[in-house]
Amino acid sequence: MNHLAHLYLSGDDPLLRIGNLAGDFVKGVDTAALHPAVQQGIALHKAIDAYTDSHPIVQQSKKRIGPTHTRFAGVLIDVFYDHFLAANWDTYCDQPLEEYIDEIYADLQAHRALLPPPLQAALPRMLAADWLRAYRDIDGIALALGRLERRLRRRVDLASSIDELKRNYTELEDDFRIFFPDLIAHTQLHI
Repeated sequence: MNHLAHLYLSGDDPLLRIGNLAGDFVKGVDTAALHPAVQQGIALHKAIDAYTDSHPIVQQSKKRIGPTHTRFAGVLIDVFYDHFLAANWDTYCDQPLEEYIDEIYADLQAHRALLPPPLQAALPRMLAADWLRAYRDIDGIALALGRLERRLRRRVDLASSIDELKRNYTELEDDFRIFFPDLIAHTQLHI
């Protein structure tokens, strides 16, 4: 799962949400120095990732990715699943997606001092490019993949993998709809 799902799965606690989002931004960070609720969110992030990576439906989704992008199938499925969450938001949440995202951005800004330094550095880019709203449509997913591409050590064309999403859209969305309730139930055990 990517940013939107990690946030959603954190419930309503702003610091737990921040920690769960921060799980992707803690490389080289002394997490023991972070606020305890942020540490709890980071632990939740790891539990979500471990469950997701081992789930048979996610494994099935990864197999739908063609040979050109197989090496990054896990990353692609994480991003594609966030798209399906955004596209089907009303199924999972009573709060409108727009309002939810505004709340998340406000929480991140209000608690900026508690963010690990890499997330503090990324926050202005996240807000300027409106990363979370980008998940709603395929063009936004292509932009998200382009950002991921730039973070990799060696040059990889992830943006072209948008064709994998288009080609397998119905099957991947069906996989997501089966998997996500399992993930929600699993996550409730860790909150």
